[in-house]
Amino acid sequence: MRSEAGSGPRAGGGRRCRPPQPILTITKGDTGRVIRGEFKGKEGKVLRVFPRKARVIVEGINVVKKHKRASQSGDEGGIIQFPAPIHVSNVMLLDPKSGEPTRVKRRKDKDGTVERVSVASGQPIPRNR
Repeated sequence: MRSEAGSGPRAGGGRRCRPPQPILTITKGDTGRVIRGEFKGKEGKVLRVFPRKARVIVEGINVVKKHKRASQSGDEGGIIQFPAPIHVSNVMLLDPKSGEPTRVKRRKDKDGTVERVSVASGQPIPRNR
């Protein structure tokens, strides 16, 4: 018999650990192409990356409209448009040599820095800071 109610491995009590954060191959400033979904084939610059949610905001992709109410401080209302995030699995990085979508692998240099390398051409992908 257990001494405490709800203390077993399936009891659901206690702290839950967060799943590990995925290592994304796409960073802010990269150019990517949408490979799946409504915007398939369109390209754009990555404006923002959300690593914990595995989502990215790409310029000109998934633009949504939001109805904004006017505030008392003088801010006028209206319909504003902005790009919404899409899942990172739907975006592929473009090869710097050919301009085609490519998979990305990570290579560690002798000095310990990690660089991204295009699988298709073998060219290193520069960091956009």
